[in-house]
Amino acid sequence: MHAKALTFKSYQILIYSVKISIIAFSFYFIYHKLFNNNDLSISELKTNILSNNLFSFNSILIITLLSVLNWFFEILKWKTLVNYIKNITFKTALEQTLGAHTASLFTPNRIGDYGAKALYFQSKLRSKIVGLNGIGNLAQMLITTILGSIGLFFFASNFPLQIDIQSLSWPQYLGLIIVFSILFIIVKRFGKPKIWLDKTKHFLTSISISLFLKTLLFSGIRYVIFSFQFYVLLYLFHVDLSYLNAMMIISSMYLLASILPSIFIFDVVLKGSIAVYLFSFFNIPETIVLSCITIMWLFNVVLPSLIGTYFVMNFKLLKS
Repeated sequence: MHAKALTFKSYQILIYSVKISIIAFSFYFIYHKLFNNNDLSISELKTNILSNNLFSFNSILIITLLSVLNWFFEILKWKTLVNYIKNITFKTALEQTLGAHTASLFTPNRIGDYGAKALYFQSKLRSKIVGLNGIGNLAQMLITTILGSIGLFFFASNFPLQIDIQSLSWPQYLGLIIVFSILFIIVKRFGKPKIWLDKTKHFLTSISISLFLKTLLFSGIRYVIFSFQFYVLLYLFHVDLSYLNAMMIISSMYLLASILPSIFIFDVVLKGSIAVYLFSFFNIPETIVLSCITIMWLFNVVLPSLIGTYFVMNFKLLKS
């Protein structure tokens, strides 16, 4: 009896240690990005914000509201997908979405989001949950690709674009290496890819068209919200740029950033370097572009992850 109690206590300590480690890693990477950014120092960001009065009540309210709407539709999308196999409340979907967001913050291309969300469900449902998460990400990627391709087409028609993979920074190279390493390990550990392809094909064909269209709709609404939020920030920084030209650049930026794998926490670095290059064709100052990118990151990545730490600490692994 004493041995069992000791084993249970050890298990509890292990789970608690994992939770603390996830939160510690997340906070470390956030701190590193803010205070060790060679492109934009925290003092430069503060100066840009104060000189443009971005700390005003109306400015903060608008930016926060757009971030809330962005995550509202992401949570609603997840609730709609999960309801395909199990009914969950919006509150539960919020807990799973933000908790998984925090847990996947420092993983390549948010790959940890798949495993984190799956852990909220019984083992018999986890493979389907991973598949549903994949459909949600696929829908978002489709929207990004379609709208980004349109924006990039018009951009390339008017400006001499030169995108060189050799300009990738070390976090992006590291992201590529980790992604391919994980894929290699999975294939070696779990068998032939053909088995996966057959199971994936069977699962995808079981998804109704209406469910996928709803997922696509929520993804489209999210895209409109966070791209408009970027435009609002440009406006608040007094950037003289028409809405159509801004959308052309923003959509191209998100497309190019989504193509190149990177550790999610360094996603701001990747988007920043691409954005600086694209906005340079319109003579927009680099510090303004990087300030917009950083503020977008703070409101849409950092703030939700801070809220998600509460759900990580309160997470309980379901028994099979």
